[in-house]
Amino acid sequence: MSLKQYLMNISTFQAFRSRNYRLYFAGQSVSLIGTWMQKTAVSWVIYTLTHSTFMLGVTLFASQFPSFLLSLFGGVVSDRYNRFRVLLTTQVASMIQATILAVLILMKHYAVWEILALSVMLGVINAFDVPARQSLVYEMIEDKKDLPNALALNSSMVNLSRLIGPGIAGFILEYWGDGVCFALNAASFIAVIGSLLLMTLPKYVKQPHTKNVFGELREGFAYLKATPSISYVIMMLGLISLLVLPFSTLIPYYAREVFKGNATTFGVIDSVIGLGAFTGAIFLASLHAGSNLKKILSINTLVFGVGLVLFSHENTYWLALVFATIAGFGMMSQITISNTLIQTTVEPNMRGRVISFYAMAFFGLQPLGGLLVGSVSKWIGAPDTILCEGIAALLIGLMHIRYLRKEKLKQQHNVMAVEEQHLQAV
Repeated sequence: MSLKQYLMNISTFQAFRSRNYRLYFAGQSVSLIGTWMQKTAVSWVIYTLTHSTFMLGVTLFASQFPSFLLSLFGGVVSDRYNRFRVLLTTQVASMIQATILAVLILMKHYAVWEILALSVMLGVINAFDVPARQSLVYEMIEDKKDLPNALALNSSMVNLSRLIGPGIAGFILEYWGDGVCFALNAASFIAVIGSLLLMTLPKYVKQPHTKNVFGELREGFAYLKATPSISYVIMMLGLISLLVLPFSTLIPYYAREVFKGNATTFGVIDSVIGLGAFTGAIFLASLHAGSNLKKILSINTLVFGVGLVLFSHENTYWLALVFATIAGFGMMSQITISNTLIQTTVEPNMRGRVISFYAMAFFGLQPLGGLLVGSVSKWIGAPDTILCEGIAALLIGLMHIRYLRKEKLKQQHNVMAVEEQHLQAV
């Protein structure tokens, strides 16, 4: 038995049975390592130029707020047009953005505003990229029972790249300079574009659309209102994105000010967060079918909060790395389980629009949170800010538990009502 066949027979990797998904996974893996290298380099360059935690928040805002504004339209585009062509277009556009940024940095003639402007450009592209990319995964999987596994493997891919990318970036920043980081990210898009072109997807069948764009947006809102189980997941993810996930914007402060380190120190801290998240993603990919994902989400939200609380005021470097890893493990569930719950329950013709709400909650509220965290850190300091974020995660985890208990009681009440009706009929 070949290694490929062995991996496909293991439940953790069962989504690899689909050729298109294997191509997607390989191409995205290379591209995402480049993406995390660029993210790390941007944060380091901005902090080096400004020495301001507030500007780190502004950078996050610039890169993700356009997704908040435009992701709903991105969802409509994903549902109305050929998702494959939309994704191919956004990947080419991302490559152009990365190339422009690399040229600027390599020429050594750049200012903060130019980096922020290109970050805005990337945010606009991602508003259309994320709904198309997430929706297309469903079409790549031949056996739809493998979809939860594919989504968990997606998250493991993202977080393995988060583990590898910042570490490589820290090394390159220190020894070869920031321009090389940006140039390698631009080159990495060749892999994902090539993998897309090699795919063999079902022929696209254009569907008639009787409503205009705004009519389809209203239809998406109505669908969410009618499915509270999905809207609740999106609402909780929005709270986490606003109040907790922007903790990562303060990591350069810890690297330089708390641990008196350099770019490599920053890369290591970012990498261990990725290590925790990657471990969490593999854990989720290994779950048996029928596992209670909502319960796991609530527990891991508490784990996320505990990790941040312990990390916030830790001055011992190796202990801080341990606590950052724990936080990364808990953080992973917010993204993966929320996406899985949505993808496995939403109607196919609504998938793009519902995922756009997911993207708006996840990507869109983080920049607002980044501004909030950057502002608060100026007044109370970065350690106390991350402590508050950890406490917020704990409270959101308790809200999850309370919701699950109410849902269980409601189900028990419905069962009792059905049994009572049955007895009366008899």
